[in-house]
Amino acid sequence: MKKYFYLMVLSVLPLAGKAQNTVQAAESPHKKYNRQLADSLGADERGMKNYMLVILKTGPKDSVITDKKEREELFKGHFSNMTAMEKAGKLKLAGPFATKNNLGYRGIFLLDVATEAEARSLLQNDPTVKAGIFSVEILPFYGSAAIPMHLKYHHQISQDAL
Repeated sequence: MKKYFYLMVLSVLPLAGKAQNTVQAAESPHKKYNRQLADSLGADERGMKNYMLVILKTGPKDSVITDKKEREELFKGHFSNMTAMEKAGKLKLAGPFATKNNLGYRGIFLLDVATEAEARSLLQNDPTVKAGIFSVEILPFYGSAAIPMHLKYHHQISQDAL
């Protein structure tokens, strides 16, 4: 889309004598490229990298485990596991879905691991998954290598961040 937009602009602006400035503006984002940052984040040439996307779904035992204290302990362990995964540099994004949905999707994790097996290994430490409150779907995800950078700021704006 941007390429076509720039071509349209370039075809009109020569009449106004500003084509050269427009070309420079179109190229300017590349001048801010920071190889050291890209390398430190594991970015490819597009600034992207592979992750594993975990979709937490309502599990088979969610409605069976009704004791309030038991659920509180399981969820305490769930958040503790999230903290451990973040401290280990594996959890890059997490959160619940804002509303109920007909798919039974409850939340997501974005894990910085190479394989589904590695993701499953990390999830074995989550008591809500072990107990069947949640089941998981794991999918390869290709996204911005800069995603983890949000954590620095999230901790500064959340009073109870992980």
